[in-house]
Amino acid sequence: MGAKQLIVTADDFGAAIAVNEAVEIAHSQGILTAASLMVGAPAAGDAVERARRLPALGVGLHIVLADGAPVLPVAQVPALVGQDGRFPQDMLRTAFAIAFSPAAHRQMEAEVDAQFAAFAATGLPLDHVNAHKHFHLHPMIGRAIVKARRRHDLRAIRVPVEPGAGVVFNWWAGMLGQHWRRAGLTVNDRVTGLGWSGAFDAARMRRAVEALPEGLTEVYCHPATADAYPGSAPGYRYRAELAALIDPQVRAALVASGADCGPFASFTAGLREVPAEIGPALAS
Repeated sequence: MGAKQLIVTADDFGAAIAVNEAVEIAHSQGILTAASLMVGAPAAGDAVERARRLPALGVGLHIVLADGAPVLPVAQVPALVGQDGRFPQDMLRTAFAIAFSPAAHRQMEAEVDAQFAAFAATGLPLDHVNAHKHFHLHPMIGRAIVKARRRHDLRAIRVPVEPGAGVVFNWWAGMLGQHWRRAGLTVNDRVTGLGWSGAFDAARMRRAVEALPEGLTEVYCHPATADAYPGSAPGYRYRAELAALIDPQVRAALVASGADCGPFASFTAGLREVPAEIGPALAS
């Protein structure tokens, strides 16, 4: 593997103004290099405006097929939504529907494509893709993403393999990662943050950076300027995660690690020009 390489990503970009504010602060004042955009979320427009002011921020697509609203009209995805017109929180129900209902499968593919198209309409370069609650680990959802990649210039995808996440989970995610690599996508070797979702404070983030192994690691988190906002997860310490991203000791640990830090585009060899200000910004 050789060198240490690091991507620092904020998920749920566009979920609320509080999330968008945190992404801008953490990128401008801290170590954040990427954000995953929910194109159908209430504050997606504000997120896109902020991203246009932050050319070094790698913005990817955070596909939502659980606990959120569809991009397509509800009448076009009736097999995937509940009576409230939203994707249910019960991912198992949706997963089985996609697997065993041809109608639900077709609607899922149409919704995935619509979310890619909505991202393309922003005009932002597509840095990566992942899914809310890691739903892209569903084989049919993952296949739909790979199927759409050439139409939407997709180069990279997250694989949420993390030591301690569970043998079966890591085996499945790792197997999909190998498949996606063979399909020509850039894939991270591991993530850090899965086990600390909602509680990735400065002490934990500093230890993660100090222990950074060789290869491509993605640190991902959920920062916000408020601990409660419409759609927030109960008990999540969003402000602590923002504080971690701008913590001077975390930043110093990253510089001391010698890691090459940037968005996914930094590590997609020869496929896309990466803004020159990404690396120097972290060393300053």
